[in-house]
Amino acid sequence: MATCLQLTPKIHMPSSTYMETLLVFHSGIPITLVPLDATNTIPITESFFKAFEEQQSTYEAQYSFQSLKIACDTWFDDQFYTSYFMWDSFMSGVALSIMRNGQKLNGDNDFAEMEVMNITVVTSNEPYGVHDGSNPFFDGHASPKFDLLKGGVHSGHVQIGFNDSFCVLKGGTKGKCQDGYTKEVQGPDSVAVLVAVKAKPNRNVKSPLDREFFDHFLEVLNRPEHTGHFNFTDQFRHYKEIMYKPDLKHQIRGKPVIFDMDMSPGDFLALLCLLKAPMEAIDLRGILVSGNGWANPATVDVIYDVLHMMGRDDIPVGLGKITALRAPDLGCEYVKAIPHGSGGFLDTDTLFGLARVLPRSPRRYTAENSVKYGAPRDTARPELRQPLAFEVWQHIREELKPTDKITILTNGPLTNIANIILSDTKAESVIESGVIWLAEMEMEAMCSLFHQISFQSSISFLTLKLPRRL
Repeated sequence: MATCLQLTPKIHMPSSTYMETLLVFHSGIPITLVPLDATNTIPITESFFKAFEEQQSTYEAQYSFQSLKIACDTWFDDQFYTSYFMWDSFMSGVALSIMRNGQKLNGDNDFAEMEVMNITVVTSNEPYGVHDGSNPFFDGHASPKFDLLKGGVHSGHVQIGFNDSFCVLKGGTKGKCQDGYTKEVQGPDSVAVLVAVKAKPNRNVKSPLDREFFDHFLEVLNRPEHTGHFNFTDQFRHYKEIMYKPDLKHQIRGKPVIFDMDMSPGDFLALLCLLKAPMEAIDLRGILVSGNGWANPATVDVIYDVLHMMGRDDIPVGLGKITALRAPDLGCEYVKAIPHGSGGFLDTDTLFGLARVLPRSPRRYTAENSVKYGAPRDTARPELRQPLAFEVWQHIREELKPTDKITILTNGPLTNIANIILSDTKAESVIESGVIWLAEMEMEAMCSLFHQISFQSSISFLTLKLPRRL
């Protein structure tokens, strides 16, 4: 049995990841490694991008190019062709070529040069042999796990969290800990691994593409054999992108309401109730979405589908921040409290099910963007850009009559509302009241945030204790 892995040799991995990697490496399974050092030798060049754009004769080729183009269009700088590489696809090509060539011991294949190296996954830091309670392989064990060497590269301090004081260098921006790196070593702590070193040059000197794998990739992706049967429009020939918007010219409209949600299934029940309420009483003007709650930002598609089903494609949906204001790197402090389902987060699983059965809205979550809104360049369809929560707020506020006041109903993290109050000095004057649903575990943190903000509107709290009685 053999396995082919693509592993990051010089990027730190979470402790759970590199511990698992070490277990696999020392399991005795023959391993072929295609590291980033190898994939870094096959960047997406401009000539390959152009050739790919001209060769899209199958559905899978069209889909793959669209994915590559949106990555190119939204790349953070102008160095896409020198910093975006054939990562996983190159690894797959090398693995398949090795298998086609009979899995020879030297890893002979068409696309990468190979070498046998003695390597290990670094799990600890110098000084080695010092036991401070952080190392699960040595601390508390009469003999090290996996027969690791006492005093070896796995016997030192193991990084505990991102802010481990042991790893912090005074006056520096980078830490000193090496956990998660792969390293070439000798001795019993090492494992002999077949490693891809670099991509092979193209044997066809007449080809404009400089790597052998480039020509093969385009040829395979465009083969008529085993091709895709249909795309979305071919599968659903009667589907039409129709927007359903009610005529509100003569409609008596009630209290303006903004619904702030974090996309849990309970939120969608609340959304349906709001949409079914008489517009003379409740006028739902917009929806703000927190991606740092119970699901991921792409679940905004389910909101679009619900609105489409209810004939309310006129209601704007704004995507808020995907991390909390005070923790821009880590997101929601209480994310570990989210219950797990069989396939991951319980709510995310449920929402995925909703996404499969609801009518499809023409509006979709997308990475399309525009220079007008701070993107480095316009994408192919900048008009499809996903609006942000604050932009939706500004649009709603500008359409208010002079006497109108807004009620905000929120049952997710208060990040969107806090951001509005901090960014819009006129927000307090138009917010009449806020109804906030909070779990008990979040109450203290959210209240402390609101105590720092001068917020004169009335606020009503519904805590977890109330629905438990219902």
